[in-house]
Amino acid sequence: MTEPGTVLITGPTRNLGRRTVLAMAGRPEEQRPDLLLVGRAGRDLTAVADEARALGARVHEIGCDLASLADVRSAAATTRGLLADGVVRPLRALVANAGTMSADTRQASPDGYELTFAVNYLAHAQLIGDLLGSFTAPARVVLIGSNTYHANFWRKLLHVAEAEWADPVSLARPAAGEQVPGMSAAGVAYSNAKLAILYYAHELQRRAGAGISVSVFEPGWMPGTALGRGAPAVFQAISRVLGLIPGVSTPRRSGPLLAAMALDDKWAHLRDGAFVVKTKLTEVRPVAHDRDRERRLWEATTELLERADASR
Repeated sequence: MTEPGTVLITGPTRNLGRRTVLAMAGRPEEQRPDLLLVGRAGRDLTAVADEARALGARVHEIGCDLASLADVRSAAATTRGLLADGVVRPLRALVANAGTMSADTRQASPDGYELTFAVNYLAHAQLIGDLLGSFTAPARVVLIGSNTYHANFWRKLLHVAEAEWADPVSLARPAAGEQVPGMSAAGVAYSNAKLAILYYAHELQRRAGAGISVSVFEPGWMPGTALGRGAPAVFQAISRVLGLIPGVSTPRRSGPLLAAMALDDKWAHLRDGAFVVKTKLTEVRPVAHDRDRERRLWEATTELLERADASR
């Protein structure tokens, strides 16, 4: 078994992220990684760090608002410093867990980008890009995906919006004019961001080198989590009720599965953006494999991140 080293996880304070942190921290000492928790500074970040320390983990909190690319760059710099100074063990895994779904697609991040796209995708592209040279092989990057990028029978029945792909520069642009009522536009923006993650995973693997493995984890539908906290109250209430149905995914069930993706030998072979739904390796739909879109996404991402950096 490879020495567990250090795992960096974004969005560690609630739901899936918190349960993943505690699952890692609760492992036997020889399997327990050092933990870098990258999330919004405050009581919640302190609380989960203290819980992990109580389980025996060595933990460092890195305050970061992932909506701000300047904050993300600062978090990466802090991580590089901790690694260079030997404060933590070598970086073996990065879990890009943080996510949001803005109810208003006109809402912009501090850098001027549509908020769902900025947090779910651009922030992690910035963080991973800044840390690619800091991993110690064998290392893993685990991204969080979602099957919402395409509409099957049940998603159509529940009016879950599938992706409507466009040039990434357009996807990053906040909507203009009057917001369309309901969650349709927000759902499309969320599904677009998740499709972007699949495209990014494939292109990242081509560029990351042999020592870094890239995979995507789908935790299952977890209604009632904080992901939809920007949604209308009625939508949130319905989600909480649906979350009580037996067999529906929950952070308590899916958190340890995500921890396993980052740490267990069982998943060490995963590469090329392999897509795992809870515990099952799953083939993505043909729309999620497109070399032209993947190449263009990489180019556009570089442009968007450089634009944000230049505007500081």
